[in-house]
Amino acid sequence: MKPKEPQEKNTRRDFIKKSAVGLAAFTIVPRYVLGGTGFIAPSDRLTKAVIGVGSMGRGHFTYDGTQVVAVCDVDKRHLDLATSMLDKGVKTFGDYRELIKLPEVDIVHIATPPHWHGIMAVDAANAGKDVWCEKPMTHTIGEGKRVMEAVQKHGRMFRLNTWFRFKDTFYGMGTTVKPIKKLVDSGLLGWPLKVTVGKHTGYDWKFYWVGKDHLEPQPVPPELDYDRWLGPAPYKPYNAHRVHQTFRGYWDYDGGGLSDMGQHYIDPIQYFLGKDDTSPVSVEIDAPQQHTDAVGIWRRITYTYADGCQIILDGEGKDTNVPYIEGPKGKLYPGFKSDIPDLERKLAAFPDPTPQMTDFVESVKTRQKFALNEENGHRSCNIVNIGLIALRLGRSLKFDPVKQEFIDDEGANRLINPVMRAPFTI
Repeated sequence: MKPKEPQEKNTRRDFIKKSAVGLAAFTIVPRYVLGGTGFIAPSDRLTKAVIGVGSMGRGHFTYDGTQVVAVCDVDKRHLDLATSMLDKGVKTFGDYRELIKLPEVDIVHIATPPHWHGIMAVDAANAGKDVWCEKPMTHTIGEGKRVMEAVQKHGRMFRLNTWFRFKDTFYGMGTTVKPIKKLVDSGLLGWPLKVTVGKHTGYDWKFYWVGKDHLEPQPVPPELDYDRWLGPAPYKPYNAHRVHQTFRGYWDYDGGGLSDMGQHYIDPIQYFLGKDDTSPVSVEIDAPQQHTDAVGIWRRITYTYADGCQIILDGEGKDTNVPYIEGPKGKLYPGFKSDIPDLERKLAAFPDPTPQMTDFVESVKTRQKFALNEENGHRSCNIVNIGLIALRLGRSLKFDPVKQEFIDDEGANRLINPVMRAPFTI
């Protein structure tokens, strides 16, 4: 059953639909008359507002079926560059809370550093907006829970912007995820499975996203509202290395290469293993001692599920000639090569995976859940955040996938819902 939408939150979209029905009674104008087969009538476009218009946000201004009508950033240089790329009528804001009040906005696209994702997604959903969020979905496990609650309470559509579970060649595999999912579902590899993610299976953990363990205070540039950039994060004196491209190297805002690339790499694994509704029950960590502020590197992280399936993150590239997926009956290597004889013919006898909703504009218009949404996105983000908490604390952990909390570890559980800097809350 499609969720009922609060009437006051959808007046613009309802007006468009009703107007279209009324106009159809008088005349029908073919699309090719209006502008060719690729033309989308203005009344068919959804409006989008982008929060955070650094390189990531600006890179998503153009998306078929949408039109940017508002942008927000705490850096005036970003706003100036963004407005130079957009129509003159686009509204600009320094405070996202003003942007999400706009009645003309259908979709809010969040392209800020991760420590803002949870708060902004909840506020946007509460304001009746559909949400498009960059990865990682949230900076903490607790924030992910709040996003799910708000999106579902208000009947919103949510898209997490990592797409490898449903399109594009999946890194070193030389194929989309679809045939991998079909192979796993077929049982030809057996069960349980072990998946190894490292440079020898086609994945780069980007260990250059590390922080500096001693930052000298610097003057805040006049164009940057640094206090609002920090938002819910603890106050620390400004240094250029904390913000913009290099923020990923600090625990307060992100989590290094694991946080940056984790959902890209791990979300498709969660999908083809059929783990969209659960989480690992343990994580083992092998890494140097981490700094309290700056994220460092790690050697190996091993996640284990209740049924024995494992995901191994090989950080140092130690595993050579290792299969990407290994089961008791067979192995799958990069390039979709396997030790199973006549694999292609055998796979042909099995059904394809269930089709997914992969067009967010269509999702918003029809109110059908997007392929990667607030529920399965939260679960794959959990995998990342479980690993980050173990890395930060320097110890292996047990996790309850139902309660979504750590077992007999008070220190780890405090990092599920860390205290936010006042007056920020979620």
